Amino acid sequence: MLSRRAFAARIGLGAAAVRMLPEMAWAQRAAVKVGDLPKDMVWLNANESPAGPPAASLAAMREVLPTSGRYHYQEFGDIYAAVAKSEDLQPGQTIVGAGSSEVLHCAIDAFTWPTRPLITITPTFEGPLEVARALGRPMVLTGLLPDYSADVHKLVEVAGKAHGGLIYLCNPNNPTSAITTRQDLDWLVANLPANTILLVDEAYIHFGESPDLVSALPYVRQGKDVIVTRTFSKIYGMAGLRVGFGAAKPELIQRMTPLRMGVISIVSAHAVVAALADRENILRERHASLVETRRELCDWLRERKLSFIQPHANFIMIDVGRNAREFGDAMPRLGVAPGRPFPPLDNLLRVTIGTDAEMAKFRDVFWKVYKG
Repeated sequence: MLSRRAFAARIGLGAAAVRMLPEMAWAQRAAVKVGDLPKDMVWLNANESPAGPPAASLAAMREVLPTSGRYHYQEFGDIYAAVAKSEDLQPGQTIVGAGSSEVLHCAIDAFTWPTRPLITITPTFEGPLEVARALGRPMVLTGLLPDYSADVHKLVEVAGKAHGGLIYLCNPNNPTSAITTRQDLDWLVANLPANTILLVDEAYIHFGESPDLVSALPYVRQGKDVIVTRTFSKIYGMAGLRVGFGAAKPELIQRMTPLRMGVISIVSAHAVVAALADRENILRERHASLVETRRELCDWLRERKLSFIQPHANFIMIDVGRNAREFGDAMPRLGVAPGRPFPPLDNLLRVTIGTDAEMAKFRDVFWKVYKG
């Protein structure tokens, strides 16, 4: 953990700005440039869960909130242990941060440097790229395959030529909602070049239903050079509570831990522990609900002969047949905010899966804009 003195020393290097950059740069609602927005606005632009925090988490937060005047440092050992246990890991194999974003930042900071690049696909989640750019670290970006998946062979080739680096892979990928399959992931881990670490962002792993989508956590348990990040922002509905974690072998965790900004909120921590106590029910129920709503949307798009990338997350990219920025800009004034553009996929509009009622409104507004 950084001391205040160490934190102040790093401000001159831009470290404080680096850690705030993704939230500042990609604040979804601020990006909606419309005058007076409808009061019943439907926000489908940030891949949030419309379910919000589980009931058990809300109760736990109400209980601990009056004591939040204390730091509660003595509780965090048990809290971190609970997070590790939820994934059959030891506490020394995990690091907890403010969302998975903080852990991703720590990994970029620890495992890239002027001679070791960040290697990833494009488009993907911009946070790691922005951190690497702000730190002055080299980056190598590779394109997607025709099915919008990552070219794992190209990633390995680039890492080999660079004599090592950090490969970042979001699976399922944001913004495409496509996956890196079990077979490709196995090959990638088996063929990691020397001095190369694989960073797998599994923010959306719980929304998939394909047997080809698997977690990279087994590689962590095997002691491979793999870091996996998870978040409680998505299926657990705790985006504003800012809790996530990373999993890796102890020596990698030890290199990242000093780069954290501090402990998470005790209120958020209690929310997470309460959710983990009912983890299986929460994940099963929310997954089933999301899948049903997502299938209904896909069926609706197929009926209208609209193309889209087969989704494996809680969002979908729809081909609107024209510039997606202009299309998306026309929707908020009608009461629906879709996602921002993701070049070079200029005709694809990213849409978060909301409640059934929200998606009904989305379909109405989308069709009005589509038909002009």
